[in-house]
Amino acid sequence: ATSSLDRFLMVWKLKTQCRAYKFIGHAEAVTSVQFSPDGQLLASASQDRTVRLWIPCIHGESSVLKGHTASIRSVSFSHDGHFLVSASNDKSIKIWGVCRQRLLFSLFQHTHWVRCAKFSPDGRLVASCSEDKSVKIWDTRNKTCIDSILDYGGFANFVDFNPSGTCIASAGSNHTVKLWDIRMNKLLQHYKVHRAGVNCVSFHPSGNYLITASTDGTLKILDLLEGRLIYTLHGHKGPVLSVAFSKGGEKFASGGADAQVLLWKTNFDSFDYKEVLKHHIRRTHIDDPPHLLDIYPRSPHLHDEKLQSVEVNPTFDVTNTQTLDPPVIEISSSSSFSTPDDVSSGDLQYPPSSVLATSSKRKSENESESAVHNVDKQTGISPSLGNALEHIVEQLDVLTLTISILEQRLTLTEDKLKECLENQQKMLHQGRQEE
Repeated sequence: ATSSLDRFLMVWKLKTQCRAYKFIGHAEAVTSVQFSPDGQLLASASQDRTVRLWIPCIHGESSVLKGHTASIRSVSFSHDGHFLVSASNDKSIKIWGVCRQRLLFSLFQHTHWVRCAKFSPDGRLVASCSEDKSVKIWDTRNKTCIDSILDYGGFANFVDFNPSGTCIASAGSNHTVKLWDIRMNKLLQHYKVHRAGVNCVSFHPSGNYLITASTDGTLKILDLLEGRLIYTLHGHKGPVLSVAFSKGGEKFASGGADAQVLLWKTNFDSFDYKEVLKHHIRRTHIDDPPHLLDIYPRSPHLHDEKLQSVEVNPTFDVTNTQTLDPPVIEISSSSSFSTPDDVSSGDLQYPPSSVLATSSKRKSENESESAVHNVDKQTGISPSLGNALEHIVEQLDVLTLTISILEQRLTLTEDKLKECLENQQKMLHQGRQEE
């Protein structure tokens, strides 16, 4: 699902025949949109000061939540789907009940526009960022601010929790991305890899990677375990405003000021991250749960662009498969609905968020399966042999990916060794001069 300044909410059906469903209801620009965890509801925020809850069906049923007195910047579901949090230019954060569709309470302490608010994975905390240059952590049970992080270098445009809920990442207007341990109020990592403000970040479900979207027109993927930039992605013709990983992490989507939504496939989702987590838990068993896999180095440190990262430009690297003019079905908002419990799966005209996020993968899998079957028919290869060949090809892909990663790690080690040798030579030279 995507939102835009054109006042419309778009839901994309990523099957063989691409379709777009345009939901009409907001009177001004739609600033934020998110599916509920179960995919049965869609929440949107707008500059018309309202939050809307939509049932994503062809009837366009929606319910309006009113309470803010200025433009709403963001809206987000809790991980159980029972609550919504919204952030507004009226300097407030509001928590809404989804089932009864009513305002539960408001949080006031920011002194300027609130740009973003997100629930922690367990739903107990809310993180918010504001143009008052602060990031605040709120306890939803006591309805109080329990921590405030000040950044005098600039304000944060976006904030979100990592999958374990022990750290937050903030996207700064001063071109930086910062990771904080919220239990110790400590800066863990500080990246300065963009040339303009960072508008959005998204954690990979494994917690090992962070993707960033910037006004400089690029997306960057950070390896949080090694603390370095690994990919720079080009594709948008202008500022990149938002980015989000799919539920499984095998894809991510980005939206830009060029009115384009780009869907990307990751190349680091072939590993069993449960095994990775086990290894790191053994190494750092003092924390429960481990805070971002005990990131090293622990002291705050800057990451500049000295290390080589992989540049990806779809113009040259991949075939353009975008649909220029997908059929658009307009859906006007109808009467409000009572409770989400009334929704049956038969009412849905297209898949929920998790299905939307993975439908492109299924499409490619179906196409590859049909291609294999066609080849089998033409060449007379038995199905068992075909399956064996498919398995071999998959293993070769994994092996190729592993070699690529090992080459990158080897390059990094060589760079560090070279730096150590240079420092040793400098020290020897200084010692000789002192003698």
